[in-house]
Amino acid sequence: MPTPVTLPAAQCPMDYAFQRIGGKHKGRLLWNLQDGPIRYGQLRRLLSGVSTKMLTQALRELEADGLIARQEFVEVPPRVEYTLLPSGRQLLPFIDLLRGWAETQMQATGVPIMHNISS
Repeated sequence: MPTPVTLPAAQCPMDYAFQRIGGKHKGRLLWNLQDGPIRYGQLRRLLSGVSTKMLTQALRELEADGLIARQEFVEVPPRVEYTLLPSGRQLLPFIDLLRGWAETQMQATGVPIMHNISS
């Protein structure tokens, strides 16, 4: 008797996308990586106020989802850089549209806007 093949359950593409980029700080991380590789310490400074634990968790999730790459350099002191992969780069126009929509909504409701997306 042949073994039945189990296929993954169908998913909504919108849910799939937001599962990958949803959550705190992921949009800002992807946005900050658009100009090239960035070291972990620089990302930590760019996203001031984000705990080391949360930053590391977001980076690991983005890496696991194939949106960014992590490269370790064997040198003293150790160095790690993160780079946006093509699948992550495809998200930048979408993130920019979301940013613009959010600014409009925030202005309309009087919510203060942080103009430096890094902070």
